[in-house]
Amino acid sequence: MLKILFGLLLLINGGLYAFQHGYLDALIPPSHDPLRLKQQLHPDQLKLLPLPVENGAAEKVEKVAAAEPEKIPQITEKASDVVACTEIGNFDAAEAKNFEAKLAALTLGDRLTRRPVQENARFIVYIPPLANKEAADKKGGELKRLGVDDFFVITEHTPLQWGISLGIFKSEEAARNHLAALNQKGVRSARVGPHNVAAPKFAYQLRRIDASTKAGLDKIRATFPRQEERACSNTAA
Repeated sequence: MLKILFGLLLLINGGLYAFQHGYLDALIPPSHDPLRLKQQLHPDQLKLLPLPVENGAAEKVEKVAAAEPEKIPQITEKASDVVACTEIGNFDAAEAKNFEAKLAALTLGDRLTRRPVQENARFIVYIPPLANKEAADKKGGELKRLGVDDFFVITEHTPLQWGISLGIFKSEEAARNHLAALNQKGVRSARVGPHNVAAPKFAYQLRRIDASTKAGLDKIRATFPRQEERACSNTAA
């Protein structure tokens, strides 16, 4: 009996040993052997087949590929286009009133301020006072016919009332050069004299001016050719 059991154990052990080492592969179907199945796969012979594409899908893919890249919105108003502060002056009372009336179209609000200006002694090119306003206006018409447009009738109650100012200059030399140019145009009654500022003068400061407003401002300032545009001073209005 013991010999039979011992023989069975030897047979079982021998069978396990043969199975583990592949001696029984010929007797076992390939589908039941994972190792055999792995050996039968040939990765180098595998080919990937494209999936079927629905009608119109390929066209959509092409349109997406051909679409323009996303555009970054452009900033229409650059910071460099905004003028922080500019000053125009110096106006006498009559010119200041006219200038303010023209600026009203720009609706500047609190961006516009006016400040008084104390001018140093200057020199004026002028035509001496005439009899009255009508005479002064008639003289102004003669100047326009000679091609002189840069002038204004002095209306303030000063010794030069109803005279005509042809320009105010910082130096006597500049004033005399301007007088010589007027003489060449046929203006004979003009002269040079000291300009003692008795009446107050005004300058206008304009802040946060964008490009479109600046263009409108330039058109208005062009009608006041004697007025200077400059950077704002530290003096607040």
